[in-house]
Amino acid sequence: MTKREATGPGPGRLRHLGPLIIGFSLLGLGLFALHHLLKPVNFADVIAQMRATPNETLAIALGATALGYGALIGYDFWALQYLEKKLPLRVVALGGFLGYAFGNTIGISVLSGGAVRYRIYSAFGLNAFEVAALASYIALAMGTGLSLVGVFALALHPSALTGLLPLSETTVRALALTGGLGTLGLLYALGISGRVLRVGRFEIAMPRPRILTGQMVIALFDSSMAALTLYVLLPPGAPDFVTFLAIYATATMIGVITHVPGGVGVFETVVIAAMPKGTAVGEVAAALLMFRMTYYLLPFGLAFVIVSLNEARLAGGWARRLFGDISEPMRPAFKAIAGMVPWLSGAWAFGFGAYLMAVSILPTVTPLHDPDDLVGLILLEGGSLVSAVMGVILVILSHGLIRRVNGAFWLTLLTLGGGIVAVMLRSFDTESAALLALGALALWPFRREFYRQAKITEGVLGPAWIGLVTIVIAAVGLFFVFIHAATPYSHMFWFDFAQDASAPRSLRAGVTGSAVLVIFTIFLALKPSSKQRPQTMAQALRLASEIVASQSDPQACLALSGDKEFRFADSGTAFLMFSRRRKSWVCMGDPVGDMRYFDDLGWGFVEAAQQASCRPVFYELSERHVPFMIEMGLAAHKMGEEAVVNLTKASLSGTRLAGLRTAYEQARREGLSFEVLSPPHAPELIAALKPISESFLKHRIGHEKRFSVGRFDAAYLNRFPLALLRRRGEPVAFAAMLAPGAGKRVAIDVMRYRPEDAPALIGFLFFALIDHYKTAGAAELSLGLAPLSGLGTRRTARLWDRFGPLMFRHGGAFHSFDDLRAYKAQFGPEWRPRYIALPVGVSPMAAMADVAGLIAAGRGGLLRRKSG
Repeated sequence: MTKREATGPGPGRLRHLGPLIIGFSLLGLGLFALHHLLKPVNFADVIAQMRATPNETLAIALGATALGYGALIGYDFWALQYLEKKLPLRVVALGGFLGYAFGNTIGISVLSGGAVRYRIYSAFGLNAFEVAALASYIALAMGTGLSLVGVFALALHPSALTGLLPLSETTVRALALTGGLGTLGLLYALGISGRVLRVGRFEIAMPRPRILTGQMVIALFDSSMAALTLYVLLPPGAPDFVTFLAIYATATMIGVITHVPGGVGVFETVVIAAMPKGTAVGEVAAALLMFRMTYYLLPFGLAFVIVSLNEARLAGGWARRLFGDISEPMRPAFKAIAGMVPWLSGAWAFGFGAYLMAVSILPTVTPLHDPDDLVGLILLEGGSLVSAVMGVILVILSHGLIRRVNGAFWLTLLTLGGGIVAVMLRSFDTESAALLALGALALWPFRREFYRQAKITEGVLGPAWIGLVTIVIAAVGLFFVFIHAATPYSHMFWFDFAQDASAPRSLRAGVTGSAVLVIFTIFLALKPSSKQRPQTMAQALRLASEIVASQSDPQACLALSGDKEFRFADSGTAFLMFSRRRKSWVCMGDPVGDMRYFDDLGWGFVEAAQQASCRPVFYELSERHVPFMIEMGLAAHKMGEEAVVNLTKASLSGTRLAGLRTAYEQARREGLSFEVLSPPHAPELIAALKPISESFLKHRIGHEKRFSVGRFDAAYLNRFPLALLRRRGEPVAFAAMLAPGAGKRVAIDVMRYRPEDAPALIGFLFFALIDHYKTAGAAELSLGLAPLSGLGTRRTARLWDRFGPLMFRHGGAFHSFDDLRAYKAQFGPEWRPRYIALPVGVSPMAAMADVAGLIAAGRGGLLRRKSG
């Protein structure tokens, strides 16, 4: 790696940590506020209240949850209507349910609703931009609908929040009616007129009234069912349902605004604080806990089991015999989900780890052993300690599962087995043992997804990990205090060994588990790095140049432009090149060098970017690397196609090139000549070409490109052959030719010409290059990228109008992307797809903006490009 990479991105990294710090801080504040509200509550009373809940009440809550998730799928249906896309209803149901089940519970980007939908819907033809638009529409629709439901409920019962707001009921009702009716009127007015709503730099096209009405109905039904799930679980003394609907909507929106996953702590705090005076806080806490289990954990577990069973059905064997084969229409959807398996499994293991740590500090309900039985007491104590340690190990292994490490998978199964033994030793807890066994069985069908032979602890330590460890320890501590609040602390706690000494036993287990977690983190922090020593840029360029010289891919030559960083394989025989832009680390092209090290380079790059709280992006990837991108949990989609002329088959005769051939011969008779000059080049030649480059930049681009294309720089140009056009002895155009190794594969890089002569000079140059390199024995010549014909649709046209001229090489001389593509098509090239790959939850627009910024050499380049 380069020296810059080894030392980190400096102040920029601190900016990236901001959202992470804020998120963890808000979560901590929410938990602290919740702890304050629950001080008078006895945990045993909460458990007793949960166990006393009538079965018919639980049945109503489960039914409301099922209806609510059915309504949530309606958001996807109307969003697809808005985007004018049609998908099979079964696919929409699967994508909607899994999106909400995983996204609502976990909330991390790769398992967000948009990420899950992308994997499923892209298998049926939607591209990343369309899925991003769909996810954005759903987020806006849900937020707007929930807000309106809460506002109108507040208008009906303004007393719902008068205890939290310093306003009278009349004022609250007036504000709610004005805001609700005004918003509805604006939405329908924009929908009927077709006008676009502009909020700052964002533009939102309102749906047609039919879609808007359907969306409002879905929002009302969804909010009502979710609120009903909690409402039926509340104790006597709770407000009426309409009033509670306003409370629920407010609590949910505050949870969303804080960006705390699932609104944990924040949602509960608002609900408890809004309850009427005299309502039993312990019973409300029991209702909230059951609500979390019913509306969040149960759908998540069901969704995980659905994915697990269908993974087993895809693999054949007992699952296929028992449940039948997956139908052909649904097969692409379930295959697409496979990329989420590592993250799902990691979340699954982390959840069971937290569960075991919680179990370890719970009071023993039923004594298993005789009070005088020393062996029984040792087993009871050991069960609590082992349960805590197994929980910590699962938390640690969850990171290895995310990285598809084979050893982490098998150790997770082994640790779950150890957890089963531990809970049985504690108090013969068959319910927990059955739950852990089910967790292990659900993981089993995914075993083929964990193939990496890597260190389990590699890449663990980072800001997110440290923050997570802190939150886990704090949560365990608060949970312990909450459970054993009635037991006064004494120094004798540490030495009190008895079956009825639940608090001391819980304290020892909690401290042991937390200590293991802290010691593990400190061990990683102090562990010496095994990576290569930092290199200077000159050393990195020298090593990269040696590797490039042994390759045949012309794109590898872009490593020598001097504007990129490198990650080298430990062997020093392979590398990838990248640059940083805001929160993106953008890798340019395929890895270069020995293919045996490509997988490790890719994983290392992704993990390093994520540890820096940045997003890894791979730009201009070839098709052969797309499966690997998907395995790493990234989304890959076409952003263009490379026009490559097969020189072994190419012919300059025939009717297709008749016009160009005639123009070529005419230009030769008029004094235009062509030659290819080998490096190094005379300083006088570079000086003579400089005015051509300056004139080109001034009239066509406005700024020198970088990153995905070379630039006019004497040191850079001296590395490559120059194709030169002269008119009566004077240079009028030139192109730097990327021709690594034996020169069998060649590509046009920097191309400059006098603007008044384009595109005639481009045609002459392409024609002459094909003839020259065909005669020289080269196998292929790349004419550069051209956009896909479908990228200019009305949904994405503005994006490509903004960034396209920067991204597509040699596009400055053409009025449109279609003209550029049609011009290159004259030469009969093979069209080879190129992709951009990025984390599934990341907006493609944001990634494209960062790539365009790198190519334009920063925001200044973009601004000059627009004004040029």
